Amino acid sequence: QVQLQESGPGLVKPSQTLSLSCTVSGGSITAGNFWSWIRQPPGKGLEWMGAIAMTGSTYYNPTLKSRTSISRDTSKNQFTLQLSSVTPEDTAVYYCARSSILAYEEVDEYDYWGQGTQVTVSS
Repeated sequence: QVQLQESGPGLVKPSQTLSLSCTVSGGSITAGNFWSWIRQPPGKGLEWMGAIAMTGSTYYNPTLKSRTSISRDTSKNQFTLQLSSVTPEDTAVYYCARSSILAYEEVDEYDYWGQGTQVTVSS
């Protein structure tokens, strides 16, 4: 059974960089699939932020690309999101998730999700 677990600070100050990690168990991040970060601001829908493939190639939402970086640590079977220059509009529940294709916001294409972690941007 594949499990994903997000970790990181729950509170980030404006203009700082948000950094979250997703630790995967029960399956290797290099063995296949796409590994995505998705967020949901309060009262809004899901927003796909980006993904990293088993090859290490990265894909980003064009609206966030200038502020987003996704990387991985294969020794820890973990992938990481960094979002720079955050504002209160970046307050959201952040999820990591797995899909067999580059699924963007097609929720049905994701077969495993983390439980989500709340990140609040506030001074």
